[in-house]
Amino acid sequence: MSTDANPGGQTSKDQPHAVENLDHHECWRLLRSVSVGRLAVWVDDHPDIFPINYKVDHGTLVFRTAVGTKLQAATGDTPVAVEADGVDADTGIAWSVVAKGQAAPVQNPEEVMDTVGLLLFPWQAGKKEHFVRITPDTVTGRRFKVVPPMTWWTPLDDATRSGLE
Repeated sequence: MSTDANPGGQTSKDQPHAVENLDHHECWRLLRSVSVGRLAVWVDDHPDIFPINYKVDHGTLVFRTAVGTKLQAATGDTPVAVEADGVDADTGIAWSVVAKGQAAPVQNPEEVMDTVGLLLFPWQAGKKEHFVRITPDTVTGRRFKVVPPMTWWTPLDDATRSGLE
């Protein structure tokens, strides 16, 4: 009987349910590889989530928005989180990165001009005159293999299905 923690010399990528925790540099590389994420904020007495398109700028994330709930909640005193993810359709390898920190409006004229240079174009039409910069305190990520749906099967799935028939 082998007592190796890694029998057969398998790497975490070879193990079907292994989750790889990503280092800081890989998290930022992945954040730069996509432009859409989800912004989590606190609104009044509950959490809320907004899709945003963003750009990475020198260890920060920048997005544009209009006046409204998203701007007000993001630039308040409560920290925010941004989550972005992706999956490689060929390999079935998925990743997810979360950046948590403080958001602030970009107001300094020089900084506004630098931010405009990011070529950040919102997907939704309308005036998006406000730039917001998120300075993360933490950035964490993970990578994992997407498993076939049948792998998720549990006895509860049969009970749910039979109740619908």
